[in-house]
Amino acid sequence: MATAAIERPQCRTSPTAFQALKEYLAEHPEERLQHPHKWDVSRSDIYYNDTWQPIFKEMREAGPLHYIDESPFGPYWAVVQHKAIQHIEALPDIFSSSWEKGGITILERLSDEQLAEMGREKFELPMFIAMDRPQHTGQRRTVAPKFTPSGMTEMEEEIRQRTGELLDTLPRGKVFDWVDTVSIELTTGMLAILFGFPWEDRRLLTYWSDWSGDTELATVRDLDQMRQGILREMGAYFQSLWIERTMAKEPSDDLISMMIHSPAMNQMSPEEFMGNLVLLIVGGNDTTRNTMSGIIHAFDKFPDQRKLFEEHPELIPNAVQECIRYQTPLAHMRRTCTEDTEVFGQQIKKGDKVVLWYISANRDEEVFENPDKLDIERENARRHLAFGYGIHRCVGARLAELQLRVLLEEMHKRRMRVHVAGDVERVRANFVHGFRKLEVEITAF
Repeated sequence: MATAAIERPQCRTSPTAFQALKEYLAEHPEERLQHPHKWDVSRSDIYYNDTWQPIFKEMREAGPLHYIDESPFGPYWAVVQHKAIQHIEALPDIFSSSWEKGGITILERLSDEQLAEMGREKFELPMFIAMDRPQHTGQRRTVAPKFTPSGMTEMEEEIRQRTGELLDTLPRGKVFDWVDTVSIELTTGMLAILFGFPWEDRRLLTYWSDWSGDTELATVRDLDQMRQGILREMGAYFQSLWIERTMAKEPSDDLISMMIHSPAMNQMSPEEFMGNLVLLIVGGNDTTRNTMSGIIHAFDKFPDQRKLFEEHPELIPNAVQECIRYQTPLAHMRRTCTEDTEVFGQQIKKGDKVVLWYISANRDEEVFENPDKLDIERENARRHLAFGYGIHRCVGARLAELQLRVLLEEMHKRRMRVHVAGDVERVRANFVHGFRKLEVEITAF
């Protein structure tokens, strides 16, 4: 059957997750929970206002992990030191990632009784990053071949061409939004290529990524219901692509086709299919795009490092690692303790929520000297935990690094200097850490 014969569902593209939450907060300021614990780093305002650094610094100085007894997401352990996060990540059988136990974000997993009391339906999206061994192993192996060193070599030419063509279209002497024009366009285009996604609809991927990755939306009933509807639309659209690929006469190496031909993934439930799509979309979109914006903002904040980049392009590979460390595009990952255990002198009980704050580990003074400063010559920049650690380390880390390296190389080739020249608006969330808007102007060096 020809591809054109498959009718794709119509999907909404508004409102954006950011607009919906912003409007809700403006209309319901009295509904924002007070935060009695001074170290509750789950609150999104500290990331939106960029005031999180001293809070985590105080916590690190007091110890590797701390129990936060009250938050909008329930009680949790906040793990804030680099060594403690590595230790916990290295014990995946004790500290579970399974969606059935709570998953990978700070969100509270509600019981059937709690959902019934609130008048809400169960909506859970299994994904391989939120699974334990052996299920995690089989599903991760399905998509991992796409991100091998040889796979990166095959993709680099196309990434470089697309990046260069986009940079050549950017205006000179005019203020524009780097996030929308560059970061979103490059990462969404890359996702479309990986999925074999219809190019004309690629911005749907950005829209779905924003609604998927915003944990705060799930705390507002109306917005969470809207979010569920949007993700179901996403699932229906991808289901039409799944049918197309199943019927295709010629084999393809896109991610959907790889799932179809994988014994570990070709019998997924609709919820599991949606969950893995969310994982690949948020992992491939939000993380890289926010570092692409973070690089520009950091170079503007530290002009000495921008000058170093301009004069020494051989530093670009290390600059990529340092910019990833400095930005940390995903602030946390969550684990659930499967048995009573002791970690660094603290007694953690079975069922406790353990939140690994990568954003804090990457500013740990015990590992990174002068961590709040961008230093593209930093010798141990690669020790950052922005991609996680252990069996759940980001499967697409090499692709993110490649995209960022190519962006810096192509900017340098064109002698582009990018200045922050207008509004800077950050994401209001405790999971995705990045920028909604970054108005800039380009000059030459």
